[in-house]
Amino acid sequence: MLVIWIGLLLLFGALSQNFLTGRTLSTLANRIPALAVIAAGMTLVLIIGGIDLSVGSVLGLSGAVLGVAMADWGWPVWGAAALSMGIGLVAGTLNGLVSVRLGIPSFIVTLGMLEIARGLAYLTTNSQTKYIGAGVEVLSQPIGGLGVSAAFFLAVAVIAAGQVALSWTVFGRYLIAIGTNEQAVRLAGINPRPPKIAIFSLVGLLTGLGAVFYTSRLGSSDPNAGVGLELSAIAAVVIGGTSLMGGRGSVVKSFFGVLIIATLEAGLAQVGASEPTKRVVTGVVIVVAVVLDAWRHRLAGSPFHLFKRLFSGNQ
Repeated sequence: MLVIWIGLLLLFGALSQNFLTGRTLSTLANRIPALAVIAAGMTLVLIIGGIDLSVGSVLGLSGAVLGVAMADWGWPVWGAAALSMGIGLVAGTLNGLVSVRLGIPSFIVTLGMLEIARGLAYLTTNSQTKYIGAGVEVLSQPIGGLGVSAAFFLAVAVIAAGQVALSWTVFGRYLIAIGTNEQAVRLAGINPRPPKIAIFSLVGLLTGLGAVFYTSRLGSSDPNAGVGLELSAIAAVVIGGTSLMGGRGSVVKSFFGVLIIATLEAGLAQVGASEPTKRVVTGVVIVVAVVLDAWRHRLAGSPFHLFKRLFSGNQ
């Protein structure tokens, strides 16, 4: 993933003289925090065999509530940010409870939440943009001479915490086991429902945090914010190698997927590509990533691969 990202940087650097500059790279870093934290949560959802299509609309709703709290109610930024994250947490928990407790596919439940949250975002702001200004922009302002915002460092901290939880905790082992074979987990005496609900709640919480980052970068809250963001998050996670079948994934690799998506968008804009062209290229990248994922699954089940694993000592 690192090699692919560096290759994209070199490619667009060769195509555009102004791409490989400190200003471009810092702008790139300051644009990705919202998508990065949402992709971290989406990685965990896909690992347990679920999906969350509502993150874009929940981000719009959380950002709308943040804007109203600061612009209309006079709340400080920390209080409004906590409220934004709380709204995301409630939405994610509802997704988890309905999907897990009632046995309804998460695809359907979160599709419904997508519409509910977007409608509530319009109702909250009366379909108007709430201009906040400097009160919320502090998170997206570069720190000192680094050129990188506090939001970026917070997003990196979330990525690191997510990877540690996934790789080195019992909870992370539960998630991988649930995505691999939920029935086996149940027969082993582990109730898979609480971890699954917790993951949907976590995605909602991270989406609320992403709304804070998104609103901070724009200096305003727009009820249309986050439209299509769920597709970008899923694309970044799949590009990072997380399986759509569940049971396998990496939060750090999803972060590199975010970097690849953001670099593609920025690079194509630098070379003058139109919006339709950018969408076509991004779509092709997603399809290629899914095809490679399916190919890896077939290879993992082939007799040659099993023979290789047996004699290499990997059980």
